[in-house]
Amino acid sequence: MSELALDDVKDRLFREARTANGYTDRAVTEDVLRALYDLYKWGPTSTNQQPLRVVWCIGETAKGRLADLCYPGNAEKVRGAPAVGVFGMDLDFLRHLPRLFPHVDARSWYGDDRKLIAESAFRNSTLQAGYLIVAARLLGLATNPMSGFDEEGVNAAFFPEGNVRVNFITTLGYGDPAAVHPRAPRFDFDEVSRII
Repeated sequence: MSELALDDVKDRLFREARTANGYTDRAVTEDVLRALYDLYKWGPTSTNQQPLRVVWCIGETAKGRLADLCYPGNAEKVRGAPAVGVFGMDLDFLRHLPRLFPHVDARSWYGDDRKLIAESAFRNSTLQAGYLIVAARLLGLATNPMSGFDEEGVNAAFFPEGNVRVNFITTLGYGDPAAVHPRAPRFDFDEVSRII
């Protein structure tokens, strides 16, 4: 890839990418969601645990059900988005490790420590969601990740089996450039980094 083309990718993924506050009418199809997964699934996680579980709400009924569980400002965003992902973390990810991490018995590293398991599921599902957001940008999509919802209500409505718990949600679609806020500032390197 040429340096110029690589610079365009940097712009698309980071420097020019924006959080969406509105979307075009273009639908997010199942094919798009599958293409998105086929990219973000390759991002690394600890012991290859892959604990992220996503429920995609694309129908008006599903989005309405989720919106009813969100704080008012977020409810409007959920209803107006082409798609909304409910990002959950699988607290029983250990059962998949023999398949996903076959060269060593990583289950023994966690034992029965439910706190360690929950912390690992939270960290690694968040990491995977970050990969998803970057992959979405690569595909020309935009997101608006958010907290601000009734956690227990979302768990009951979207993860009733109990082994998956909600982490956060995000809207997804083709961003409307007219609906973005002015670029917010970022810290300088020296404000947030130390080299020791």
